[in-house]
Amino acid sequence: MTDWQRLDPRMLLVYPVKELGRFLPVLIGLFIAGTASGGTGEWWNVVGVLVPIGLGVLRYCTTSYRLSAGRVELRRGLLNRHVLSTPVDRVRTVDISAPPVHRLLGLTTVHVGTGTASSDDDEQIALDGLPVAQARRLRAELLSSGAEVRETVAVPPVLVLDPSWVRFAPFTSAGLAITGGVLAVATQALNTAGGIQRLDPERIAHDAEAWSPWLALPVALVSLLVLVSVLSIGGYVLTNWGFRLSHADGAWHLRRGLLTTRETTIDDERLRGVSIGEPLGLRAVGGGRASAIATGFGGGRSAVLVPPAPRQVVHRAAGVVLRSTGPLEGPLVGHGPRARSRRYTRALLPAVLLLLAAAVLVPVTGLPVWVPLVAALGVPVALALAADRARALGHALTEGYVVVRSGSLDRRREALATDSVIGWNLRATWFQRRAGLTTLVATTAGGRQSLTALDVPEATAVALAHAAHPQLLEQFLERSLEGSPAAR
Repeated sequence: MTDWQRLDPRMLLVYPVKELGRFLPVLIGLFIAGTASGGTGEWWNVVGVLVPIGLGVLRYCTTSYRLSAGRVELRRGLLNRHVLSTPVDRVRTVDISAPPVHRLLGLTTVHVGTGTASSDDDEQIALDGLPVAQARRLRAELLSSGAEVRETVAVPPVLVLDPSWVRFAPFTSAGLAITGGVLAVATQALNTAGGIQRLDPERIAHDAEAWSPWLALPVALVSLLVLVSVLSIGGYVLTNWGFRLSHADGAWHLRRGLLTTRETTIDDERLRGVSIGEPLGLRAVGGGRASAIATGFGGGRSAVLVPPAPRQVVHRAAGVVLRSTGPLEGPLVGHGPRARSRRYTRALLPAVLLLLAAAVLVPVTGLPVWVPLVAALGVPVALALAADRARALGHALTEGYVVVRSGSLDRRREALATDSVIGWNLRATWFQRRAGLTTLVATTAGGRQSLTALDVPEATAVALAHAAHPQLLEQFLERSLEGSPAAR
C-alpha cells in the first residue's frame, strides 16, 4: 500500500448526511424564513440542501491515506490541506468502531493511537470509512503483528460479558449523567415547543397543596431512582453488550457495543499496567471495573478492560492481563499517622465550618431551626469519609510494579510497571512540609500520564523511588549527601 488510496465509495452515502446534520439549524432557519416570505425563498431552501451535500462529496474526494516507507499518512482538505503522518513504530493502539450507519453499510472507522496527548480531532489519525476486512488487515500491519489479526470470535476469550452484571449499572455515576442529559434535552424540547409557557404555576401550586409532603417526597425520590436505574441499565447495555476480552498474536483485543460496535487492540509492548476503579457505589455492592494503563489512548477514547462487574471477576481478569495477582491483591504500606490526620482534618474542617455558619445565621437572618440540624449531619458523614480515605491510602513495590491506592468516592488501585516510569516528582505544599509528607508522582507515557501517591512520608517516598530506579536517583542522592552537614 504505497499509493494514495481513497476511502470506501459507500462513504458518499454517509458524508452528505453528516453534513446535513451539521447544517440542520441553518436549514430550519431558511425554511422558516421562506415560509414567512410567502414561498419566495424556495430557491434558498434548495441551495441550503445542496451546499452541505456538496461539502460531503468534497470531503470524500479530498480524503486519502497510504501506508508507505514505514509511515502511515492521512491527507484531507482542499483549500486548507491537512496532512498527518507518523512512523508505524510510533503506533501504540488501533481502535475500530462502527456506528449503526457504518454497520449497515459494512464499514468501520479506524482510530490510530500514537501516544499523543492532544484531544483535538484534527490531530488524530482516523480513517472513517474502511471495509471491516480491510480495517483488520490494516490493524495487523500497523501493529506489526506479523500475521493478520484473527477475528475476536475465533480467539478463546479471557472474559465474556455476563448479562447479570447489569445489576451494577445503577451504582455508577453514568446513570446520573445520562439522566441529567435526558432531562436537559426534554426540558429544551418542551421549551422549544412552547410547553413551558403553557404551564400554569398557580394550578401546579394548588395541586401540590393536595399532596402530603410525607407522601410526595418519597414518591419523587422513588421515581427518580427508577428513572436513573432504567437509564443506567440502558446505557450499560448499549455500551458493553457483546463484551469480549481476548489475547492473541501478542496483543489484547476488546470488542463491545450494541448499536455502535468497537474493537480495540492493545499491543503487549504498549501495555504499562492496570487501574482498578472501585467507586463508592460499586464498592458498596461488591463491584468494580478495570482499565488498561497503555500508551496511545488519545482523543478521549477508553481503555476499558472490564466493565462494572463483580469484584472477584475484575481482579481475576486484571490479574490475567498483568500475569500476576500480586500487585492487585498484595498488602500495601500505609502512610502513617500524619497522613491519616490530614484525611480527618481536610474532611472535618468544611463540615464544622458549615455547622458554625448555620448556627450563627439562624438568629441573625431568621433561618429555620432545622438548618443547623441538617448541617450537623455533615459531621458524621465527614468522619466516615475521612476514615474510609485513611484506610485506602497505601503503596507497594512488588513484582516489578509500583502500586498506589487512594480515594473513597472514587477509589483507585493502580499498578504501573517500573520500567514504564520515565521520571519521579516529589511535590509538597506548605502544610505537607510541616507534617513531613510529600506527594510522589511517577510520570509515564500511558494512561493519565502519571501515578500519584498522596501524603507519603518524605523518607519513604525517596526510598520507594530509589528502589524502583536506583540508577535514576543515585546521582541526586549522592549530591544530597555531599551537601549535608554530616558530609562536611
